[in-house]
Amino acid sequence: MTQLRLNDTVPDFVADTTQGPIRFHEWIGEGWCVLFSHPKDFTPVCTTELGSVARLMPEFEKRKVKVIGLSVDDLDAHARWIPDIEETQGVTITYPLIADPGLTVAKKFGMLPADADGHSDTRTAMDNQTTRCVFVIAPDKTVKATFVYPMSSGRNFVELLRLIDSLQLTASHKVATPADWKDGENVIILPSLSDDVARETFPQGWEAPKPYMRYVADPR
Repeated sequence: MTQLRLNDTVPDFVADTTQGPIRFHEWIGEGWCVLFSHPKDFTPVCTTELGSVARLMPEFEKRKVKVIGLSVDDLDAHARWIPDIEETQGVTITYPLIADPGLTVAKKFGMLPADADGHSDTRTAMDNQTTRCVFVIAPDKTVKATFVYPMSSGRNFVELLRLIDSLQLTASHKVATPADWKDGENVIILPSLSDDVARETFPQGWEAPKPYMRYVADPR
């Protein structure tokens, strides 16, 4: 299994989705994207996760992030699963869900081994348990964050939004975000900036409990 690493370019692919066929890079366009995957339709934890993402879509849209799901099943199964999600979670699914019955996309992204065999009809969720990934993709189509959860633990998509806030901030300013940082809180000047350069970039100054820890207000 060849897993994608940070700053790798994500594979391009053509696939059917619940909103029609896509070519992935073209579908992403010029903005940020989140792809999150599931090992099988009609799984309880994934049902709650798809609902959670649907409720948070205004927050993703505010950050100009496109969201797309993937599950190792075909379009017919997706079409039967989505009403269950909407009924039990009280939301409408407005983002597309990729059909991957032949495991093609899961293999391209390193979520399943290249030699994984079979079709979605012959595989269980346990067979596909590593297909529980999230990829945060930058406008240049590179991976900026990725994580994988076990099937027994639901993913925290509010934390994903916090991560996206950090990624978008640090992509455009010479700062890093400390542990438990939230949007609008103080950030850390990158260690690669000398004090002289930092004074030009952050003329308002900073607080430094240690020389290598230079806290500054959110530059935005």
